[in-house]
Amino acid sequence: MCLGIPGQVLAIPDGYHDQIALVDVSGEQRKVNIGLLDDDPARPGDWVIIHMGFAVEKTDAAGAEAALQGLRLLQRGDQS
Repeated sequence: MCLGIPGQVLAIPDGYHDQIALVDVSGEQRKVNIGLLDDDPARPGDWVIIHMGFAVEKTDAAGAEAALQGLRLLQRGDQS
């Protein structure tokens, strides 16, 4: 099992061969490698799940919120 953190793609900066995106992760802007999403490239406005600096899958706003809720449960140690 791996933990994935959701983020929303803000921009695809020039100069990285469309492999890097600027992503909003809980209010912080991060550079994320989106190269694993070649079959369905991420674009500004898309939601992605990030693991170890790599976007591993695309999701939607509801999926992002569900992932955040799961992370909040882990933070609290709540198993219910």
